Amino acid sequence: MNFFNRLERKLGRYAIPDLSRYIVGMYMIGLLIQMIGPEIYYRYLCLNGAALLRGQVWRIVTFMFYPLFSLNSRFDVFGVILNMLIGLTYYRLGSSLENVWGAFRFNVYFLLGIIGHVAGAIIIALITGFSVMITPVFLNFSLFMAFALTFPDIQLYIWGLIPVKVKYLAIAEGAIYLYLFITGGLVYRLEIGLSLLNVAVFFLTTRNFQRYSPKEVKRRREFRTQVKIRPAGQVRHRCAVCGRTEEDGPQMEFRFCSKCVGSYEYCQDHLYTHQHVTTEGMPPTADKFTGNPLDFPHKENEN
Repeated sequence: MNFFNRLERKLGRYAIPDLSRYIVGMYMIGLLIQMIGPEIYYRYLCLNGAALLRGQVWRIVTFMFYPLFSLNSRFDVFGVILNMLIGLTYYRLGSSLENVWGAFRFNVYFLLGIIGHVAGAIIIALITGFSVMITPVFLNFSLFMAFALTFPDIQLYIWGLIPVKVKYLAIAEGAIYLYLFITGGLVYRLEIGLSLLNVAVFFLTTRNFQRYSPKEVKRRREFRTQVKIRPAGQVRHRCAVCGRTEEDGPQMEFRFCSKCVGSYEYCQDHLYTHQHVTTEGMPPTADKFTGNPLDFPHKENEN
């Protein structure tokens, strides 16, 4: 059991479920604030290391009150609509990650990002004496990168028309931010660096590297060999959701779910995304599943 599993057992009950709803809500409040007066955010709400050192600790929370897309004016109707569309997209991305990771790990991921931004702002203020004002723009970027690393082959439709795999969008966005990191000033470099560090630290500390150990690799190789020599027409594993077996792919893995009532086995694609079987229900069938994590019924898929 790794560190995060032990931590989740002790503190998991304090996790905020459906955290994405509250995060997007804060962004919408930021949109309203910008419509009333853009200067309000930068004067009283943004993350400012020097202000934090003077005791303005509320900025640790209020710096999240920032719109996902800046308005050109107070009456920028297009900007308001775009903010709502982006907000809906980020809610679906965050909810999908929470369904796969669990509420606790998703909470920790976002909390690490906030702590990193706060620490960076304070360190810059102590070293340089500059009042660096930080926004959550690149924290949103880290959320998208986490989604791309978790679901690299999922397709998103740009403007509802052009299908593009998430991993290619992440590469393109990463290239843009790399350019901004090289050519931008101190604030850009700080925000981008902290966001990427958040992604790296989280995935390196939560990833299960045991599956790459020599012992585990040998076990999986022996299992595949045994599967190949079984009598024709017999299968050892079958997913309760999609019906796939080991015959559909030699690299596929199957596991039993400890939270389901009864002995139900799932493939690697549905182990964390299926609806848990209770005494009143049965597992979802293949025709109820679209294959896209953005289509999961979020309230029923907590894992």
